[in-house]
Amino acid sequence: MVRHFLLPRTASKLTEEKLEVIMSSPPPENGPEDANHQSFWMPGNYQRTVKRTEDSFQVCNDIVACFQERARVERQYAQQLSEWTNKWKPIVDASPLYGSLLRAWQCFLSSADRLSTLHASICRSLVSEDGDRVRTWQKETFHKKIFGGFRESQDFDTGFARAQKPWAKRLKKLEKAKAAFHKASRKEHVARERETHAQGNPDIAIEKQRKIQEERELAQQEMEKVRARYEKVLEEVTRYAPRYMEEMESIFDQSQEEERKRISFLKQAFLSIHRHLDVTNNESVKAVYNELHNTLMSINEQEDLRWWKNTHGPGMPTDWPQFKEWVPDKKQKKGKKEVEQNAVVMERSVMIGGVRVRALYDYVGQEPDELSFKAGEEFLKIEDEDDQGWCRGMMDGGREGLYPANYVEVV
Repeated sequence: MVRHFLLPRTASKLTEEKLEVIMSSPPPENGPEDANHQSFWMPGNYQRTVKRTEDSFQVCNDIVACFQERARVERQYAQQLSEWTNKWKPIVDASPLYGSLLRAWQCFLSSADRLSTLHASICRSLVSEDGDRVRTWQKETFHKKIFGGFRESQDFDTGFARAQKPWAKRLKKLEKAKAAFHKASRKEHVARERETHAQGNPDIAIEKQRKIQEERELAQQEMEKVRARYEKVLEEVTRYAPRYMEEMESIFDQSQEEERKRISFLKQAFLSIHRHLDVTNNESVKAVYNELHNTLMSINEQEDLRWWKNTHGPGMPTDWPQFKEWVPDKKQKKGKKEVEQNAVVMERSVMIGGVRVRALYDYVGQEPDELSFKAGEEFLKIEDEDDQGWCRGMMDGGREGLYPANYVEVV
């Protein structure tokens, strides 16, 4: 049993420390026998390390499949956002809301449109960037053999088997020597008990007692002979242990380095996936919600009420009734084609009392009949807007003139 190996005094301190770790490690709950059989150093137990390569290949497949499914979730969410926006946009546009409140509601829909585009891009990144990256690395790292398995795992298996073969032979020889010693010890123990029983029994003849004693002596000699053989084999195994450990650890270290590269790559792959999924640090998402928040904060009840007053309330311009002269129809001279024309004197609507307006921008009149004013200046609108977009107004000093209608707002 490896747990009972003893190093010769000539062994190095480093090797003693290594063997001490192997031989004195606490056994699991199932007992020392199970611990010994499960140890990496026992024949065949390196297979767990060899299998790790094939497991890593399968893990790559699982990672790709996992995040392809997440990509489908992102795509479906993007589609649902788009469908939601398309369904509600005409309803919102036709709703009774108006002004800043309507713009806030509409901003929820435009934000959803932008988020739909973002989640569609996350889907593409998970598939075309992260998935392809893992697939490419997997293809470059694991080289399949024609008849199954991978070249890397076969190389490790061959190396471990070559290093363990001499050790396994020595262990087999040791187990055989141990079994022979235990068998001889059992035989000597039985002979000693028979001798002890015979010495205290007067019914057994002296000749018989002498024969029993001779059998015990022969059994003891055989046991000592087998013990010496067992100790010799054990010493050979113990001397070989450092070389065995060195060769096994050399191959194990190569396996560890390959696993280190795999862990490092998958860490970077996971970080890339996290970067694509982490919308909390995405500047586009921040911009969407900042714009939405600003739009909501810009809801202004006074502005909305003023718009309603000027658009649907007392602030609306009105064509008040005015006197119109009758003008007779003009007749055409004889001999020419008769054309009827209705001559109606189109007069601009005169606003009784006028409407107080405020200039939104500075304006300098380009013609003698135009007004000039500064932004914020107030005056009266005395005639409604004409077909060319001009109104007639009157300044506080009594000067009248034309001005562009879109340069002012009703007070």
